[in-house]
Amino acid sequence: MSLSDDGGYGGDGHRGPETGQTRTRLPDSGADPYGPGRRPRSGLSSRNLITVVGVIVLLLAAIAFANRGDSGSTGSDTSGDSPKNAPGPARPTTPTGTKPVTTKNGGIAAGFPKTEQGAQSAAANYVVALSGSEMYASDRRDAIVDAVYTPAAAAARKASLRKVYTDPKFLGRIGLKANGTAPDGMAFVSRANPVGTKTEKFKDTTAEVAVWYSLLFGIAGQGSQNPVAESWYTSTMQLQWVNGDWKIAGFTQKAGPAPVGGDQAAATAQDMSKAVQGFGGLTYAR
Repeated sequence: MSLSDDGGYGGDGHRGPETGQTRTRLPDSGADPYGPGRRPRSGLSSRNLITVVGVIVLLLAAIAFANRGDSGSTGSDTSGDSPKNAPGPARPTTPTGTKPVTTKNGGIAAGFPKTEQGAQSAAANYVVALSGSEMYASDRRDAIVDAVYTPAAAAARKASLRKVYTDPKFLGRIGLKANGTAPDGMAFVSRANPVGTKTEKFKDTTAEVAVWYSLLFGIAGQGSQNPVAESWYTSTMQLQWVNGDWKIAGFTQKAGPAPVGGDQAAATAQDMSKAVQGFGGLTYAR
């Protein structure tokens, strides 16, 4: 599920020098849309391609509707920003040697340090949390929203998100049952994979962080009309320091930049399901 315009976004922070470097930490601790065998991605029929594109467009429109609202009232005051405090260009991706946070809030990493690195770690992990399949379960969705948003933003977002994620027509279009689960014998895949983060603005209690990530989304299973496909997005989060942690006050999203597709053969539904169930999600830290 894509994120956009102050909508719905788990992870890992750490303390250390603000080097502007990115690293990925391994986790603490998965029927066939493409046919019975492997075949090149270019072998997809034009009809299936149109279906995939249509679903992606639908997702963007639906989530934008759910998350529209107070993007202009993030609470960030940038009037005091100066050139000397402006963030520099992204640096090569290398480990910083700092440790991630060890506490959690509603199953999502919490307690990010009050630093530029901490804000970037929070943003990357919040993208993962708000893009996951758990957003389709009512009890988990509310817990996620409470864990990653400021109290005011969480209260404002819950109703609009609930309207989208429980809409039978919307769920049907993406291949899910009315209760938000995949059809029997199939697996629902919705997983964000951050590639990097960039600080756009940073002050003592506010930050604006852009996250570039890919998203795997679709239904893995024999006869699926919405096979798992990859999309790329950049989400920019406005963060506030609230009660000892970074929280989302609002964000915007745009598509891309997307790389050129490779020549790898598309996985079978069985292999895709095993991969999703067998490889745990990552936590992200600067």
